[in-house]
Amino acid sequence: MDLETPVLRTHLQNYLPLIASGKVREIYELDKSTLLFVTTDRISAYDVVLKNGVPSKGSLLSLLSVHWFALLQSMIPNLRTHFISLSLPPTLQQSLPPHVVSQLQHRCMQVHRLKVFPIEAIVRGYITGSAWKEYTEKGTVHGMKLAGPNGRKLTESEKLEKPLYTPSTKAEAGGKDENIHPDHAAGIVGLKYGKRIEELSLEIYEKAAAYALTCGIIIADTKFEFGLDQTTDEVVLIDEVLTPDSSRFWPASLYKVGGPQESFDKQYLRDWLTRNGLKGRNDVEMPEDVVKKTGGKYKEAYERLAKRAWDHTLNFG
Repeated sequence: MDLETPVLRTHLQNYLPLIASGKVREIYELDKSTLLFVTTDRISAYDVVLKNGVPSKGSLLSLLSVHWFALLQSMIPNLRTHFISLSLPPTLQQSLPPHVVSQLQHRCMQVHRLKVFPIEAIVRGYITGSAWKEYTEKGTVHGMKLAGPNGRKLTESEKLEKPLYTPSTKAEAGGKDENIHPDHAAGIVGLKYGKRIEELSLEIYEKAAAYALTCGIIIADTKFEFGLDQTTDEVVLIDEVLTPDSSRFWPASLYKVGGPQESFDKQYLRDWLTRNGLKGRNDVEMPEDVVKKTGGKYKEAYERLAKRAWDHTLNFG
């Protein structure tokens, strides 16, 4: 991705009510049933937002999410998503200055306004990250006992016998998510909805992981979010989906069990922070080479999964 000026804030409050501003997204109200999700170029690691961003990252996350929304609905016919359109409403577009319209291109989505379930639905196909850390210390993952074939111990980055649903709490701004047992998650959202979220999460992961393998990518783990359509009582897939921000993507050709893996996500950034004693620190600014390397990994993930050149996507939509 180009080293253009990253979009860190959108400042649309003069035109639309700002509902929420998260680590990466800013959410505006279009009307009582529709929201505008704007994905900035901010990037976070270890629950802390970095001082500078990665140019075009927000556009990439939005376009890759839209690719997945369409693909997943073709694979899972009863799956509903919150996505409506990548376009700005015509009346809003006419009221905005041209440079703001250009800034918003590719990075905003009109979505249905839903009641958001306050959990993050994480699915793990491989043992790595915080799950590996807990397993080495306690022999559990999110409080669940885990073992390999024939009861042997798992090794780092090993594929699990079947994908594991491992939810977490959804922290308020500035807080940290907490890994929890599925029973705890069901207690937060209600048993009926907890079961449906678990079923959908596992089905989406399995379909997506199979597709990604055909693109040369292993989805080691990923995070989904869901909302409730209170009119129909349906659980709906929301937010971003299966992006380098929300997933661990490994190149299948380089996969080797027993240690950390090469990746097409922000693991490179996490590793840089850890090596430099900056993990969890505020006001950290990435040097240019880290910005470029991180952006390059995101771009390669997009091109493999969407099967389109990134530059062509930006130029021709």
